[in-house]
Amino acid sequence: MPRSIAREQDILRLPSPNRPPIQTSRRIGIHTSIAGGVELAAERAYRLGCNAFQVFSSSPRQWQPYELGRPQCDEMRRLREKYDLKPLVIHTNYLVNMASITDQFLLKSVEAFRGELERALNLCAEYLVLHPGSFRGMSREEGLSRVAASIAVAGRDLDLAKHDLTILIENTAGAEFSLGGSFEQVAGLLQRLSGIIPVAACIDTCHVHVAGYDIVSPGGMQQTLTHLDETVGLKNVRVWHCNDAKAERGSKLDRHQHIGKGTIGIEAFRRLLNDPRLAHAAFIAETPIDQPGDDRRNVEALKQLVADKKAVSAKSRKRA
Repeated sequence: MPRSIAREQDILRLPSPNRPPIQTSRRIGIHTSIAGGVELAAERAYRLGCNAFQVFSSSPRQWQPYELGRPQCDEMRRLREKYDLKPLVIHTNYLVNMASITDQFLLKSVEAFRGELERALNLCAEYLVLHPGSFRGMSREEGLSRVAASIAVAGRDLDLAKHDLTILIENTAGAEFSLGGSFEQVAGLLQRLSGIIPVAACIDTCHVHVAGYDIVSPGGMQQTLTHLDETVGLKNVRVWHCNDAKAERGSKLDRHQHIGKGTIGIEAFRRLLNDPRLAHAAFIAETPIDQPGDDRRNVEALKQLVADKKAVSAKSRKRA
């Protein structure tokens, strides 16, 4: 998901739209740039046609924490209310490894994740997404237990439930030593954290595909969703990261592609977006920006797949 605002045509440089974007019955968005200030992501998301969005709350590849100012948080809340943008999903820093066997690195990870939680609370985010991490140097079960313990320590004395903030464990592509490559591993973390801290799941379509699950064929999609329901529970999947894949099924290679342009294909996303069991979830793209406007095109591609024709603007929905 690396992106450079210099490589894209920033939507804020274009004239403001004359009318609100048409929305669907599904909450659809994209990972949005925080260049110039995290609060500007809300304006970008609205202009890209989103009614949900994801951001980093700080640099994703630096340990140095980002200090949020009160005016930034207030402006983010104002814009989200104005544009009916929900949920706000925050993605954790890529450097964090809550399963590290190195004491110093684990301490830095726990401290960084604590900062992620605090910023998410200040921004009134609904969800904070976390990759479980790497269990290199221990067994997978030991790694899962260490992640759960590290999350519990990071969240100590923070009342996430009171502020409606939930940590989402994201499945991974299944690379060697990575945790979360199977639904059972995600479910194992949810079970370990149940009753300790608000926790649910984020499922990435690219990761599902390259980890070896079939979501391309109609029968395979149903079998995979049934398996997901029996392990994690579909009701616990609050966010779907909608990413097509450049690599083949089972390859373990995490390479995102534009919606409908990869090895997953457009019909799989159509089935996901229209499955009534998933109506409670948000669908967030983390697709690449290879050409100016790719972000808006991927959002539109997802919206066009929603069969429900009761598309209304945010203003009309609020008035109703």
